[in-house]
Amino acid sequence: MTSSVPTFEEEISPGRVVTMPADGTGLSVIDPWLKSHNDALRERYSIFKKNDEQIKNTLGYEEYTQGWKYYGFNVQKDGSVMYREWAPNAVTASLVGDFNNWDVNAHVMTRNKYGVFEILVKPLAKGKVAIPHGSKVKITMTMPHTNERIYRLPAWINYVTQDLSVSATYDAIFWNPEKQYVFKNPRPKRPASIRVYEAHVGISSPDPRCATYKEFTKNILPRIAYDGYNTIQLMAVMEHAYYASFGYQVTSFFAPSSRYGTPEDLKELVDTAHGLGITVLLDLVHSHACKNVADGLNEFDGSDHCYFHAGPKGRHELWDSRLFNYGSFEVMRFLMSNLRYWMDVFNFDGFRFDGVTSMLYKHHGIGYGFSGDYNEYFGDNVDDEGVMYVQIANHYLHTKYPDVVTIAEDVSGMPGSCRPVREGGLGFDYRLSMAIPDMWIKMLKEESDDDWKMGHIVHILTNRRYLEKTIGYCESHDQALVGDKTLAFWMMDKEMYTNMSDLTPLTPVIDRGMALHKMIRMVTHALGGEGYLNFEGNEFGHPEWLDFPREGNNSSFQYARRQWNILDDPLLRYKYLNEWDRGMQLTEEKYGWLHDGQAYVSRKNDGDKIIVFERGNVLFIFNFHPTQSFTDYRVGVEHAGKYKIVLNSDDKQFLGHGRVDNSTDFFTSPGDWDNRPNWLQVYIPNRTCLLLARN
Repeated sequence: MTSSVPTFEEEISPGRVVTMPADGTGLSVIDPWLKSHNDALRERYSIFKKNDEQIKNTLGYEEYTQGWKYYGFNVQKDGSVMYREWAPNAVTASLVGDFNNWDVNAHVMTRNKYGVFEILVKPLAKGKVAIPHGSKVKITMTMPHTNERIYRLPAWINYVTQDLSVSATYDAIFWNPEKQYVFKNPRPKRPASIRVYEAHVGISSPDPRCATYKEFTKNILPRIAYDGYNTIQLMAVMEHAYYASFGYQVTSFFAPSSRYGTPEDLKELVDTAHGLGITVLLDLVHSHACKNVADGLNEFDGSDHCYFHAGPKGRHELWDSRLFNYGSFEVMRFLMSNLRYWMDVFNFDGFRFDGVTSMLYKHHGIGYGFSGDYNEYFGDNVDDEGVMYVQIANHYLHTKYPDVVTIAEDVSGMPGSCRPVREGGLGFDYRLSMAIPDMWIKMLKEESDDDWKMGHIVHILTNRRYLEKTIGYCESHDQALVGDKTLAFWMMDKEMYTNMSDLTPLTPVIDRGMALHKMIRMVTHALGGEGYLNFEGNEFGHPEWLDFPREGNNSSFQYARRQWNILDDPLLRYKYLNEWDRGMQLTEEKYGWLHDGQAYVSRKNDGDKIIVFERGNVLFIFNFHPTQSFTDYRVGVEHAGKYKIVLNSDDKQFLGHGRVDNSTDFFTSPGDWDNRPNWLQVYIPNRTCLLLARN
């Protein structure tokens, strides 16, 4: 490092401060294996700086990120409505709707040199808004050369509805209610330990229909709070024409889905969650867009390259969708404004960025198997503009909102994903540990319990980049979709229909499934990351899979729902799994292992099927053996003293067998054991986990 390169001091872990170069190569100070890629890191950072400076020196971030106050519909003090749209390919444009009887000549828009059309619609009567609330509206444009007239939904529209009795195509609605929701509760502080409840409003009723924001607020938020989750990741909020896309084919980026209610209803949901101390994240789709033309962004101004890349570069072959042109100033403005819109207008607390792998690489991850070779993360593989957008977005969000949370859904594990942008990182707070659920499903499908390798489990659960935070999970929505099964269903299958009643004998299949369900979740929670995620319903072992209404199932809602009724039935055994899940969250809240750094694993014995580790001043002991219990099993521990059981999966309140006395005192003895300075002895029954803490 030469003295001419500016540096900065960074505390990379408690008490450890390092000096980093301010040229984007700070990552190689943390990970020396990256030094051979310093030139690429410098180039990556210079692209970020160039775009960062362009924003600052033109509009400035404050105006650039509030595009919805310039574009779209904005009501003026006198009731006039200013409407603007960016459509550079169009020759003429008019605003049409119910309010002017769809007359293309009534409100002709003017165009500036940047391809922005605008019109100020004046009110017909004093004190009245020029466009009535609830009016249907569209922009109509004529094309160059052909003079063809096209009709589109406004790109910045904040509410769209679907009248299936008329057409499957969405209508844009001018949303300007007299009574708008007023937020009452402040945002919660960013959780030290993030425990995420991944939820979908539409499936949140036991009835075979689409549930609403109001129902979620009334019925589901109290369940989430009771279970001890401090964060909700809300799926499928951005409007999507195809319900079965799970919200990942977005058509209107500024419109909360009208399937579940109004924008005011969503605000109430977020505000109520905040009142319960719960952080709310939006499942954000900026990696691609639905290819719909009539009610999406595709061919918005008649060209194939308004918001997207032209030609094959602008199409995702696997997802059959359009890819944003992150190198465009106006497209970036649209997306950056979209981030701030959800933060400022709806009070979301952050985002889970979907499809990050597609954004970072030119191959979009299609048919590409990442091996961990650092060369895969640099050079021709990488989409520099996609990387730049992710860096700009994260840098801005964390500067503007100090408590914001951003999570990357990325299968590649790009180095620096969860390090600050000024180090050369992407700036996310967390990355989802996508290998963990794959491991559990593979083991349950392909291996007998006797063949489970404790070392392999520990390796997958702890295999993450140094100083980069991850969120561990056993199963997300991906593992619940039709064609796969939840973990509970993999283990108990058809017996969940016949043997989940307390009035029936506990069969070996149910006994095994309940025991392993608890253990798999606990070891993942405690060892798998700096955060934990659960998909709605899986906390109590929701049976079956998830399948949205579609042509292939006769548009049935049978599997597009959550069966809360089976949890609430006091005679059914699902309640035991729910109480165990609650026990995990509340115990973590007390001891804080998720934010305590990586665990020290002292034992991973394949013969005994025992895993022992310490984290957050808790001693975790797992016995995965299908039949063998161990008396006076010796385990190593760092701190001497008296230990007590703080959570026990064999407790009868969790449908265990009650083989361990929770009032037992465990006293340490000095002496090296498993490289720990003290040891104690426990009775650890088969298929049981115990959590001990010093009394």
